[in-house]
Amino acid sequence: MKDLKKRDARIEEISLPGTLEALCKLQKIVKTFVTLIMIMLFIAGCGSQAPIERNVSNSKQDTLQLIPTQPTIIVKTNADTDKIAEQTIKVEDVHKAGPVVVIDAGHQRKGDNTPEPIGPGSSKTKISVSTGTCGVASGINEYELTLEVALKLQDILQSRGYQVIMTRTTHDVNISNKERAEIANKAKADVFIRIHADGSNNPKVNGATALCQTKENPFNGEMADQSYALSKAVIDELSATTGCKNRGVTQTDTMSGINWSKGPVTIVELGFMTNPDEDTLMATQEYQQKMAEGLANGIDLYFKQIGKIMK
Repeated sequence: MKDLKKRDARIEEISLPGTLEALCKLQKIVKTFVTLIMIMLFIAGCGSQAPIERNVSNSKQDTLQLIPTQPTIIVKTNADTDKIAEQTIKVEDVHKAGPVVVIDAGHQRKGDNTPEPIGPGSSKTKISVSTGTCGVASGINEYELTLEVALKLQDILQSRGYQVIMTRTTHDVNISNKERAEIANKAKADVFIRIHADGSNNPKVNGATALCQTKENPFNGEMADQSYALSKAVIDELSATTGCKNRGVTQTDTMSGINWSKGPVTIVELGFMTNPDEDTLMATQEYQQKMAEGLANGIDLYFKQIGKIMK
């Protein structure tokens, strides 16, 4: 505000006689115009928000991606240049370098309502993928929030020696929940973590939850114990790092992205975007970093529990 006053004072000093009144009127018109624009943006809500998208080229670390129809992993490397060099590497060679974690940033900019089976051989179907929910206070879309946290988690895990494969690094993709699980399967992921945010009709509900399958899951019930251990480690560390309410682990057999997975898998609901306070907090870079650190700590804990201690 002080800077604005100084700027206005300078305008008055350089104004020629007879122009001050005109300038004041112009200033009022500009203020009115800006106010109208802000109101329009507020009313528009989520649709008016610019994407919170970090270009992969901003990262100096390698980005690993896998397309299910290809036999190798694509490695995108940015070495202090504006161009991203691509090469391929065998899945087996990636595993030799360290534990493989596949990160799925939930949802995408444009949903796909094409039905797909909820699990291998199932007659039940769900839509392939949706855009997710939206922040009631921040106006941020879930698909934007999840990618922000996923990219931060990627950086942390890579710095700790993990081999990280991303299901997506931009919003403009069309990857179904089944296909996301198939990426983890093809990579033979030691951990498949799917990042989401929650929503509720009750704006007071808050906290983080982890989801995994039950032992009775007809598609991959044999992985239930490992998925539960992963889910519990991640949700406990996420809560400990951020201070958010720990809603524990929910076991369900209704999630396509879980049912199609062949390895340890968890869905992490970071918090409720329908809770104004929690939504506002999750929209900040500082809290997103804390969430990513909590998730990474949970993955560390899981590997420690199964005897693969990361240094």
